[in-house]
Amino acid sequence: MRSIVYSQPGDSSVLSLVDRDVQEPGTGEVRVRVVVSGVNPTDWKARAGGTYGDGLPFPEITPNQDGAGVVDAVGPGVDEFAVGDRVWLFMSAAQRPTGTAQEYTVVPASRVVPLPDGISFDVGASLAVPAMTAHRALTTHEEGPARLGPGALDGMTVLVAGGAGAVGHAAIQLARWAGATVISTISSDEKAALATAAGAHHTVNYRSGDTASAIRSIAPDGVDIVVEVSIPQNADLVAEVLANHGVVSIYANNGGDSASLPIRPNMSVNARYQFLLLYTIGDEALAAAAEDITEALHDGVLPVGVDAGLPLTRFDLADTAAAHDAVEGDAVGKVLIDVQPA
Repeated sequence: MRSIVYSQPGDSSVLSLVDRDVQEPGTGEVRVRVVVSGVNPTDWKARAGGTYGDGLPFPEITPNQDGAGVVDAVGPGVDEFAVGDRVWLFMSAAQRPTGTAQEYTVVPASRVVPLPDGISFDVGASLAVPAMTAHRALTTHEEGPARLGPGALDGMTVLVAGGAGAVGHAAIQLARWAGATVISTISSDEKAALATAAGAHHTVNYRSGDTASAIRSIAPDGVDIVVEVSIPQNADLVAEVLANHGVVSIYANNGGDSASLPIRPNMSVNARYQFLLLYTIGDEALAAAAEDITEALHDGVLPVGVDAGLPLTRFDLADTAAAHDAVEGDAVGKVLIDVQPA
């Protein structure tokens, strides 16, 4: 099979296309014929040394956590999947060498989720890191729901920072599906159009005018949940717009590795700052996210493409390095790799 691998951390030049034997699934594992692989910032950061540092625990690693395809074989002890099932994958390369930038990948059955009929492999490959992260971000409020579904966020206001990104896009879609009023901060008219297409009720351009006043005019009592991509840059703004007992769900370190928080404004509203990382949120939270995302798919939520607010940029498997570079360069929308025909 064709597989992208790297044997040392570094820039995208460490990635190479090789031919490898197809592996057999072991106990509790599933082999998936990958159709589409999704690329996220976590993928290039891991390749660059962000996960394992200067050394690797495996002789070779195939990158990319997310993907979608068809079950090709099941190992002993796997009863929930059968050959031919359409599926999407999450955390394929987490503490494993088996990412989705290859024609066949073997992963634990616990990281495989059925892809409903009628839902494209493009959607499936766009779900895991973005949608599962967004799900967690929307379920950390001390007085809010632990699960998402229609009505779960009724009466709440959600602020999504950077609504044109993949996580922001998923957060907008899931929050609106769950009944929240959704505000998104954006930096241009083009990105405002994308956030609106995703389902945001309101957009606020943080590069023009008084952003806090604009948000407060929409949500006079403040924002209940902030899905935050850049707390170093947005700390002061967040403190101005947060509702009493509001939560700031921080899922990325865009803008720097440290932030300064204004104490008194946060204290006065009993603010909660919730950091989150998909790889360590625990099996219960992962399972809840997978189940709720599946229900959202059945309800027609989480579409991708420019009409849905998430433009797609596509690469061939042999061009995985270029796909990583595109994500590292902050490509708008979602970057996908076409691994093989469906």
